[in-house]
Amino acid sequence: MSPIFYYVLHVAGLLLLSGSAFAAFADPSPARRRPGSIAAAILGLLVLTGGFGLLARLGYGWPGWMLVKTACLLGVVLSIFLVLRRPQLASALRPVTVLLLVVAVLMVYLKPF
Repeated sequence: MSPIFYYVLHVAGLLLLSGSAFAAFADPSPARRRPGSIAAAILGLLVLTGGFGLLARLGYGWPGWMLVKTACLLGVVLSIFLVLRRPQLASALRPVTVLLLVVAVLMVYLKPF
């Protein structure tokens, strides 16, 4: 498949994952636990698939910024799971999640490693 397909898959998955994270922070009720966790897992896999597919198509290999970005993605997915499991952590994890998303975007544009 073309790199554009992987790029669109990655960016669309990331936008939906961040929306899912903010929805989980807005309403971490027990009724949303299962659908929110499933959505976070599926969107996380879409973001990983798009990102690694794009890296393979462009021939980047394993740069350091990609490892940082992958850790940020896993942190965002983990924060969604934690907020849905324990809603009292929402106020503490909200700034951490925003910081992880900002760091992930900065890694793409700055590519420091």
